[in-house]
Amino acid sequence: MKIVITGSIAFDYLMHFPGKFSDVLMADQLHNISLSFLVDSMKKHPGGTAPNIAYTMALLGGRPTVMAAAGQDFKTYRAALEAVGVDTSAIIAIEDEFTASFFVNTDNEQNQIATFYTGAMAYAKELTFALHAPDAELAIISPNDPDAMRNHAAECRQLGIPFIYDSSQQTTRLSGEDLAASLNGAAMLTLNDYEYNLIKEKTGLSDSDIRAQVGGLLVTKGKEGAFLWADGEEYHIPVVPPHEVKDPTGVGDAFRAGLMRGMELGLPWPIAGRMGALAATYVLEHVGTQNHYFTPAAFVARYREHFDDEGALDVLV
Repeated sequence: MKIVITGSIAFDYLMHFPGKFSDVLMADQLHNISLSFLVDSMKKHPGGTAPNIAYTMALLGGRPTVMAAAGQDFKTYRAALEAVGVDTSAIIAIEDEFTASFFVNTDNEQNQIATFYTGAMAYAKELTFALHAPDAELAIISPNDPDAMRNHAAECRQLGIPFIYDSSQQTTRLSGEDLAASLNGAAMLTLNDYEYNLIKEKTGLSDSDIRAQVGGLLVTKGKEGAFLWADGEEYHIPVVPPHEVKDPTGVGDAFRAGLMRGMELGLPWPIAGRMGALAATYVLEHVGTQNHYFTPAAFVARYREHFDDEGALDVLV
């Protein structure tokens, strides 16, 4: 299956605040915030939703194509993605722009406050499946330039390309009209619990309204696991206990990667969902969205420590 991943490409600047945001945010002053957080660490990592998803899919033996826009500083990043098996042929580099940047501050409770600089991502709206990925068989529309997200969803419907709609971090930015129009006809809608409730609030759509318009639904719920609805069936996907917790950035991207690799292999939904849960745990155990590593054999062995796949995952090894 030719899987095309659209979304942001960015460099992540990950910072740690040695306290709790809730201790300095005053409920009666949220309309008048003026705060500065002194952090005790900052690290720069490759990131962005599209390569984050693609990286983990490649570790699982896939060969995903990323269709996105990067900047003049992307050369080394491109080489690193290609080294793990990601197809970067549909990534355009804008020579007079810098790659988008994500600045995120995480407190001791794993709460996050983030800021995103668009940079070259603003050019993503110029990319089309017809020109850059005409052989796509499944696409995911993950957080990106808002115009690009609208265009990609519309083009997928026009060309008959099944697509997963993942508004995630851009749910706050997109209008209710945009969200309702773009998720309509999606093969699956994927969000975390907060984002899903926000979509319902912004669009006025109920659970049943959304299910009538999409083929499937994934809602991740942090420590409570995830809810997966597919082919008319509901599944609870439990978390895989981490060996240690380092940073939650990129956990959702990894979940989508594991799920999509399971879909690509034609595996049963519960197995594909648990692949997503395990992939997410690998990221949680590291600082950075692409600093985890595993072989397919090691992934299967760890999966089998927690779940019975009845031999289905032999296809990975």
